[in-house]
Amino acid sequence: MRRKITLLVAATTSAVIIAFLIPLAMLVRTLAEDRAYAGARQEAAGVSILVAGVQDEVQLKALVDDWNHTSTRATSVLMPDNTLIGIAPPESAASNKQVVQRGRAGGAFTMQGENSAQAVMPVLTPRGTVVVRTAVPNSSVQEGVATAWLTFAGLGAVLMVLAVVAADLLGRRVSAPVSELAAVAHRLREGNLDARAVPRGPVETVELATALNLLAERIGQLLTAEREAVADLSHRLRTPVTALRLDAEAVTDGELADRLRGHIVHLERTVDAVVKDARRPVRSTVGRSCDAASVVRDRVAFWSALAADQDRELTVSIPSVVTPVAIDAADLVDVVDALVDNVFAHTPDGTDFAVSLTGGDGRQVRLEIADAGPGARGADIAMRGHSTANSTGLGLDIVRRAAIAAGGELVIGSSRSGGMLVVVTLGVAQAAPLRRRSR
Repeated sequence: MRRKITLLVAATTSAVIIAFLIPLAMLVRTLAEDRAYAGARQEAAGVSILVAGVQDEVQLKALVDDWNHTSTRATSVLMPDNTLIGIAPPESAASNKQVVQRGRAGGAFTMQGENSAQAVMPVLTPRGTVVVRTAVPNSSVQEGVATAWLTFAGLGAVLMVLAVVAADLLGRRVSAPVSELAAVAHRLREGNLDARAVPRGPVETVELATALNLLAERIGQLLTAEREAVADLSHRLRTPVTALRLDAEAVTDGELADRLRGHIVHLERTVDAVVKDARRPVRSTVGRSCDAASVVRDRVAFWSALAADQDRELTVSIPSVVTPVAIDAADLVDVVDALVDNVFAHTPDGTDFAVSLTGGDGRQVRLEIADAGPGARGADIAMRGHSTANSTGLGLDIVRRAAIAAGGELVIGSSRSGGMLVVVTLGVAQAAPLRRRSR
């Protein structure tokens, strides 16, 4: 918009300047020519008075020479016997002959020759017709025109520069609020629901900013209402689950009681996962980062105690250097906890597993968790709603969505020992301040 406004004003201003300066330049040239012709006619008339009043050629010659000495023009007097007094015009002999013949045949006139402009004035004397000619060189005819044209060109250039600067300032004033609105819209799209526009600029832009702010508030209200509804529903499920657990304790059939308790544990895990997912805040991964090595190292240390209690051998491979990733530390904690928790939940005690973190190709960081358990039953288990008998189907879906938001992906395969291999790739943070998780 800013560039278009500038180009429009520049085109309009240039058209106006050209339409004004070209006629003005032509007028200056015409005025210069008229001035030269008027001066030549005036000088020729003055010499004609001398010719009419002085009969002695010697005296006339002296007067004409004095006249030429004090004038910038060349004045000559051609006597009836073709005697030339003064300075002849800078024209060819043929041209001068035609001028003389025309002067002796008629009245006074002006003409433009090849090298000069001439004012011709015949004077009737007792001895015949005397032709007085005053010539102005072409360089003198256009004297001052080039300077005037350069002045006009400079004035036009200054006006053009001022117009472009004014147009740029105007365009910036108009486009800056629109650019700010676009930036706020991008922040909202990226998940930063606290972003708000500052209403400023033209009336239309202020109205648009106000509408965008109201839309952002409405989106936040809808998300909050949705999460509260899901969380409230999940909490309401805890009461019947507790009742089921009490009823299961009263069952005398041991096999049936164990089966019921297993189902109840599965149901509790499902409810806990729903509550945890509902409480997750809407975050933007753009501009957020953390040290993946530090976060993963802390979480592995947290889970290592449980691994030791269950006789699981834990192999850890984490770089000692800072490994920035484009994800918030709290989100990465949820990712690591969900993956490690899956190992404990879906493999028997004593099953070994490994956690490794590598830099990948320099654009992504690779987090791998491999176990020696029974392995995955299908590649679709990471999708919401796809679960095994002992899975809620939400944990891996949370990991998948976090990885995608961080510019990566979730891949599930088989480890070398035949167990399950979960690979999470995360985008590397670019020039963003690291946010270390507080211990």
